[in-house]
Amino acid sequence: MDKLSKYEIEGKCGEGTYGVVQRARNKDSDELVALKYIKLESEDEGIPSTAIREIALLKELQHPNIVSLQDIVLESSQLILIFEFLEQDLYNIIKANDFQGLEIPIVKSYLRQMLEGVAHCHSKKVLHRDLKPQNLLVSKDGCLKLADFGLARAFGIPVKNYTHEVVTLWYRPPDILFGSKTYSTHIDMWSVGCIFAEMVSGHPMFKGEDEKDQLDKIFKIKGTPDPDKWTGMHELPLYDGMKDELPQYDPKDISEFVPTLDETGLDLLEQMLQCDPMCRITAADALDHPFLAEE
Repeated sequence: MDKLSKYEIEGKCGEGTYGVVQRARNKDSDELVALKYIKLESEDEGIPSTAIREIALLKELQHPNIVSLQDIVLESSQLILIFEFLEQDLYNIIKANDFQGLEIPIVKSYLRQMLEGVAHCHSKKVLHRDLKPQNLLVSKDGCLKLADFGLARAFGIPVKNYTHEVVTLWYRPPDILFGSKTYSTHIDMWSVGCIFAEMVSGHPMFKGEDEKDQLDKIFKIKGTPDPDKWTGMHELPLYDGMKDELPQYDPKDISEFVPTLDETGLDLLEQMLQCDPMCRITAADALDHPFLAEE
């Protein structure tokens, strides 16, 4: 309790993967922090493996565009992670703009910072696996940081089999919706593309109600993929059981959904939102795209 006594709780500021997140002030430095509480099931079970993984990954991922873990406090019934405090998340910024979409220079700033954080994760062999506007924190001076690494995983080569129960539905790529368990960095890049489009338009691009409806929403815009052109589509675990029910859609002009985006922006978005994961642009290459080179 000694460590915790130097923090004065000021109120709840959200819910994380595990539970409540409180805003607090460091009495010594007057600095605001976020306290993330992780309930321990029992003394025998100890700290959940997901929490251990998150702590280990955050200690490895020191970067200006990744939220900083400052301290850890272990009490008998709970673990408390102490993070730097950021005033709001990207979802609330989009909401504050009445879901009308953000100005393109702001979109570029947030997108660049998001890609810097994602590229750093990928360079350290870490997949975030749950990128969405609510998990992107923004300071009052416009610094964006990746947060909530509760579903993050280190990955190796060759790629191991991972669970497909990852990524919030609206930001989940078609390969994962078809049950792929052998994925890599391209899982995060689809999510980045969805967030990019949402910043521009003010609304999620693919708002499915379940996995099947999510695929339908994606294919209505992107067009139903040709399994002869998507290498490995035939081998996806859920494809055989779904292929006869897949409606056949022609691709739509993506500019209908993001009308304020210019040609270079549309090109970058298209390269992120490729149904075939092997065709998606990497975070490092996206940072070099002309859309982000322009002032």
